[in-house]
Amino acid sequence: MTTDLPVGVFYASTTGNTEQIAEKIVAILGPTAHLHDIAREGFQAVDGYRYLIMGIPTWDFGELQEDWACHWDVLTELDLQGVTVALFGLGDQIGYGEWFQDAMGLLHDQLRQSGARLVGYWPVAGYAFDASKALTPDQQYFVGLALDEDGQSGLTDERLENWLTDVCNAFQDA
Repeated sequence: MTTDLPVGVFYASTTGNTEQIAEKIVAILGPTAHLHDIAREGFQAVDGYRYLIMGIPTWDFGELQEDWACHWDVLTELDLQGVTVALFGLGDQIGYGEWFQDAMGLLHDQLRQSGARLVGYWPVAGYAFDASKALTPDQQYFVGLALDEDGQSGLTDERLENWLTDVCNAFQDA
């Protein structure tokens, strides 16, 4: 699956898991998808895109990853009116089940306040966690693709393919 739409894929990664997923996304989407590591670039390139995919891991007890935390103030100042955004998050539902994907939920809420149109919600079926700030009000969906490379890495590729199909359709409809 490829897309002819220019898509900015923004991520930050400490252990490399989020980076690997972001790289897979760019490889699947093709040459119009561009990778941006916010640890090095911040959000300077965001203005060049109408379609964004953002990847964020949750750390420890529901905290933002360090590079996201360092650039959060800039993120809060972005005007994302007319921009469509899909999120993916990484977390550990067994070791940190009380905070599973919390950072993705925080990012979702901030992007919504910045005017973004959010797409790519993902069903909670197939996960086992205690609580999450990344759930829709009906608690049937995550606000983006939830990945657990510690406990469910064998499901990642299939989930990613299915999610990207939905995201690309939503980008086309935007």
